[in-house]
Amino acid sequence: MSELMSSVDQRTKLVGENRLELLMFKMGTRHTFALNVFKIKEVITIPFMNQIPGSHPNLKGVTNYRGASIPVIDLRAAIKMRAKEGEYEAVNVIITEYNRSVQGFLIGEVIRIINTSWSDIQPPPSSAGKNNYLTAITQIDINGAIELVEIIDVEKVLSEIVEYDTSISEEVLDKEVAVHLKGKKVLIVDDSSTARWQIRETLSQLGLEIIEQNDGLKALNLLRGWADEGKIVTDEILMMFTDAEMPEMDGYRLTSEVRQDPRMSDLFIALNTSLSGSFNDAMVEKVGCNRFISKFQPDLLVDVVQQRMRELLDSES
Repeated sequence: MSELMSSVDQRTKLVGENRLELLMFKMGTRHTFALNVFKIKEVITIPFMNQIPGSHPNLKGVTNYRGASIPVIDLRAAIKMRAKEGEYEAVNVIITEYNRSVQGFLIGEVIRIINTSWSDIQPPPSSAGKNNYLTAITQIDINGAIELVEIIDVEKVLSEIVEYDTSISEEVLDKEVAVHLKGKKVLIVDDSSTARWQIRETLSQLGLEIIEQNDGLKALNLLRGWADEGKIVTDEILMMFTDAEMPEMDGYRLTSEVRQDPRMSDLFIALNTSLSGSFNDAMVEKVGCNRFISKFQPDLLVDVVQQRMRELLDSES
């Protein structure tokens, strides 16, 4: 398994090229699931776990991982796929990092890593309903057969175990600036409905109106549509928050496309992603984002919005 994951660090260059790599795995059914390799630290066999009395039923226990205690979550149970007694037994744990936290997910057989393009990744069909646990789907040729691969919305899984607090700290709120935010519009671009909810619930407290898109291409088409109609994009919205990883077009490519269009090149863009580290800082500089913040930090969301508003007020004075 270590050989399978040994080259993960070298694969990060795919981010920003509208490409990604997926680790595909099974969980005791015909379904094939996947997670983005960039968010995976390691795949290990099931370790010893300590049970925590009174914990969430999907939390199978806590284990020691490289000197730190991390939770291990039953991924199949978390996405509401129930197994009959004796039908499925997890054999591996995917160690992941999301939103500045490390956690493990129980899974079954690991298949392989595939290299693909975000343009080949599609949102789940609308018929799947709002309560599904997928951010996207894609089709992969496996041994000559086309197979549907389902990409799991880990942020939704985690939100049902860890309660997110969307309240804003009193010391962060600048009331003199906040009064100018009422009625302003902010564009949120994220494939996770949970992530969009988190931002919406936070920023709506400031009186901001929220426009949502679930992939980068839709967001770009919206912005271009306004520009084609002769509208000034920065008059339509105060700023844009975008995730890094999305179907059709990732946030890096979206930002790059915006910067290359003189009709919208001065739009304030904040990259808001569960990915973290110096790599993101380098990508922000490369594509031209104004700010980078890792999910989910309500006070930082507010700080970014207030920063943008201050810039506008300063330019008008």
